Amino acid sequence: MTPPEAPACAPEVHNLVRADTYVDSVALMRIASALTTLPGIAAAGLVMATPANRQQVEAAGLLAAEGAAARPNDLLIALRCPPDAVPRAVEEADRLLAQGRPDDAHGAGGAGAREDEDEPHRSLATVPGTPRLAVISTPGAYAAAEALKALRLGMHAFVFSDNVPVADEVALKREAHARGLLMMGPDCGTAVLDGIPLGFANAVRRGPVGLIGASGTGLQQVSTLLQAYGTGVSQIIGVGGRDLSEEVGGACMRDALDVLAADPATETIVLVSKPPAPGVARAVLAHAARTGKPVVAAFLGGAPDAPPGVSVAGSLRDAARIAAGLDGPAPVPAPLSPPAGERRLLRALYAGGTFAYEARLRLEAAGVKADTDARPPAPGEAPRLPGSHVVLDLGDDLFTAGRPHPMIDPAVRAPWLAAALRDPSTAVVVVDVVLGYGAGADPAGAVADVVAQERAVSGARLPHIVAFVVGTPDDPQGLDGQVRALRDVGVTVLDSSTTAADALAAAFAPVPCGTPSDRRNR
Repeated sequence: MTPPEAPACAPEVHNLVRADTYVDSVALMRIASALTTLPGIAAAGLVMATPANRQQVEAAGLLAAEGAAARPNDLLIALRCPPDAVPRAVEEADRLLAQGRPDDAHGAGGAGAREDEDEPHRSLATVPGTPRLAVISTPGAYAAAEALKALRLGMHAFVFSDNVPVADEVALKREAHARGLLMMGPDCGTAVLDGIPLGFANAVRRGPVGLIGASGTGLQQVSTLLQAYGTGVSQIIGVGGRDLSEEVGGACMRDALDVLAADPATETIVLVSKPPAPGVARAVLAHAARTGKPVVAAFLGGAPDAPPGVSVAGSLRDAARIAAGLDGPAPVPAPLSPPAGERRLLRALYAGGTFAYEARLRLEAAGVKADTDARPPAPGEAPRLPGSHVVLDLGDDLFTAGRPHPMIDPAVRAPWLAAALRDPSTAVVVVDVVLGYGAGADPAGAVADVVAQERAVSGARLPHIVAFVVGTPDDPQGLDGQVRALRDVGVTVLDSSTTAADALAAAFAPVPCGTPSDRRNR
């Protein structure tokens, strides 16, 4: 079907404000993503009009006078489009807002909801039974107060919100510890508790391995690999990205270790994080050793020597392999073609920040230096890639200001991917494709569409394209179909983020090298 033609008028910035209207941030990102598919909509952003959010909208070139004057309790709708496209976009935004997103099949609680659950509860007094968990996704300025209410009412707290002061995080985690509760977050993106997914999570099989992590995509990768390796997970507990900092001291990770130590369904525990503060890492691993259960620690780029009973894994893949009881080295895929002639540069375009970090570590160990500081393009301009290897985390705030995260809207990555494919100096492009609840409906299709379009323009002459898919067959998007969509357009699909990073390191290493040691068992 041919899409309707976009209005011919020049795009302008339009802001609309819905006073005293609160909507969850994930729902707003999904609605913004839906609006960008409408004819004439060059960009769209929906946010609560807090000062931090208004700054992000302004950085994206989407702030007008109405939005600048909005209050924190107001909902801001920001559009870049011709004037005659505004009514249709506002009508669609209002329709989706009235539906009470999050989405049906791609949200943690949408599928199978009863008719009497359609109307949200406005008070705990109207909730049947005794709630044991509060999911909080308010603007950061209000999240701490709401989390404290939940803890004082005897509920664990899963705080998706970011921009919460670290002092508040420390106080909340002390409160939770004193009450025997978990304070997951702030900025906690992933958990699966008793089989119920929260935030961004995959449909993983139940099993004997419990995961605790300060990295959402890291938890997703390890949990899906555990299923691929023939086992499953008991619980997945996210702790928030700052939990292993010096200030927070691993408070939630230590409490979560106590929870899994007492959980009869958990036989093995895996810890996942980017580099923790050294002293915090030592304290957490000492605490882990006292659980009496086997523990695997994947502290990427920052793992100290471990006490007896704790195994240290140098990668996400090997954390899953050790926990699954697999012996020996991981299978090595066919090598990528080395750079040749004009095509000499790597373009790694990640949606998951932990995957970008892991790739940089593996490349550095092979002697490959990659830039990380490409800048977002100005409105209406194409992205510009540096004349060097580049590894980008396109989910970083720098790239998502005023836009949905690329895990929610894979189209955010499309212009970067097109630019990399068109660049005659690009030898290899690598992308991650993350499935699961909360993720876009067809992330592999978004990649495949760009590849097919660029191949049609350039003929068969494209750089080597590599991807890995983080998912399971039971995810809403379907693992097999997503892998097939990529392979159908000539993408090489590898089994994990680690395998992809090692393949890149081997292809671009200036001298022959072995891969970093992946495990030091204790």
